[in-house]
Amino acid sequence: MTNDHRRLDEQMAQEVLLDDPSFLREIVERVVQQILEAEMSEHIGAAPYERTDKRTGQRNGYKPRTLRTRVGTLNLLVPQDREGTFSTRLFARYQRNEKALVLALMQMYVEGVSTRKVKDVTEELCGTSFSKSLVSGLATRLDAELEAWRSRPLEAEGYPYLFVDARYEKVRMDARVVSQGVLLVSAVRDDGMREILGVEVADTESEATYQELFRSLKARGLKGVELVVSDDHEGLKSAVCRHFQGAAHQRCQVHYMSNLLGMVGRAKRKELGSDLRAIFAAPAREQALRIASSVAHKWRQKGHEKVQEHVEEHIEECLSCLAFPESHRRRIRTTNGLERLNQEIKRRSRVVRIFPNRESCLRLVTALAMEQSEEWITGRRYLDMEEIGEHRRTEELVVESEEAMIMKP
Repeated sequence: MTNDHRRLDEQMAQEVLLDDPSFLREIVERVVQQILEAEMSEHIGAAPYERTDKRTGQRNGYKPRTLRTRVGTLNLLVPQDREGTFSTRLFARYQRNEKALVLALMQMYVEGVSTRKVKDVTEELCGTSFSKSLVSGLATRLDAELEAWRSRPLEAEGYPYLFVDARYEKVRMDARVVSQGVLLVSAVRDDGMREILGVEVADTESEATYQELFRSLKARGLKGVELVVSDDHEGLKSAVCRHFQGAAHQRCQVHYMSNLLGMVGRAKRKELGSDLRAIFAAPAREQALRIASSVAHKWRQKGHEKVQEHVEEHIEECLSCLAFPESHRRRIRTTNGLERLNQEIKRRSRVVRIFPNRESCLRLVTALAMEQSEEWITGRRYLDMEEIGEHRRTEELVVESEEAMIMKP
């Protein structure tokens, strides 16, 4: 018997060394089968052939099932119970974002706005044909989970840095295709971790929309906001002034630079970009404003009065980050922290092209935002927030020193 085990061990070692493609699949298949057996034992309260007072059901054979994985297709035997109440958690194939994408494609088909290709793709993804009732059932279960996440309490002691961004998606409404604003709100918490706080799909990117968004966030526990970073949207800035009194507003430097570069020809954009980066790289507000003044004068002499006026009137909106710790500035001067999420939304929405309804759009964006937020919260700390306190204490000492110098005879 010992020799048989030794031969098996030698055979397995050879397969590993030879990189047998079926070797890993067979191991995974055995492990998954064991998990299925353990789930059934937990479900009925007893192992196979075990007699116990805690038993709540009886086994009733197996049902063959295949499961596609990265190591190949697994051929499994799913345990059955006599009452038919057992359902394994293993076959929830897709993450929330994949389920949302599949549901969007399904809805396109069942509402008559798709093509045969969409039907083929969704049936391949789902492994079966589908109907309106199936779509409705899947959507109901997923929407409940996503809605619970969107309305969850915000439990951090404070959210010093708030980032607000918007993108637009095409949505079919009342037999028309309209553009809907997808509003995303993220924050850096007082423990230095990032979190996505809010997701909304709105008719227009208006002040009323932001008023309602911020009101909802505050009701859920948003507090301690010191800086709001966004693009130059008048409705958003008005809503910030109303709901976050005392907080500064930082205009996204990337958005600002993009707007300004559009005012000059392609041949001069490199030079203007270099001038703007010199302003943004200044270590202090006063120095940045001096550089901005010389940049405005320079471009006026070049015949670009619009550039000069824009720099003189709006550059200060991009410098609010200079009132915060130097080590934080690179990460709070733009909304680029949301760029990865926006790229993922774009990649998925490109597949759908036109969402069949607003709920479908909100479902997909929420699922993506939820998984991004979970990744942030369980990842590395984004900023050392203790530096804010140190920065404030340093500023107070400087002010006290300057006041003492003024009072000194």
